[in-house]
Amino acid sequence: MVWKPDVTVAAVVEREGRFLLIEEHVGQRLVINQPAGHLEANESLLEAGIRETLEETAWHFVPDAVSGIYLWPHPERNITFLRVAFAGQVTQHFPERRLDHGIRRTLWLTRNEIVQRSAQLRSPLVLRCIDDYLSGARYPLEMLTHLVDPDRIINSKTA
Repeated sequence: MVWKPDVTVAAVVEREGRFLLIEEHVGQRLVINQPAGHLEANESLLEAGIRETLEETAWHFVPDAVSGIYLWPHPERNITFLRVAFAGQVTQHFPERRLDHGIRRTLWLTRNEIVQRSAQLRSPLVLRCIDDYLSGARYPLEMLTHLVDPDRIINSKTA
């Protein structure tokens, strides 16, 4: 059997000191997470970040930087996550849009409010992504390249 991590993306969005988060049902728990999800076939990491944010929050996300790349082995499951976190802004809200299955609602919380609810965080990656963002971690989107075929390369300038 070949080992491989689950590739996920996440959006770190701050507005007036508050971060866009989701409250979602995972198993029997109600947890808090960034808008995040799995990379799908035939999409770039950037496309996945935009899509997941729209599906989970009904906000259009415009990434402007990579704020971190994280490898996290889940301590209770035999799975490792490779998360690419994007920093950016949301520009348009579609309140009539139905949120993904399991998503209860979106939240705008300060870092302190997030820490107060730390037992409810889906994983330690939630707060780590925010702390890295707050520390100024920003890497150019151009560091990510999606080689579709020899004649077509997708990066932040062509996405």
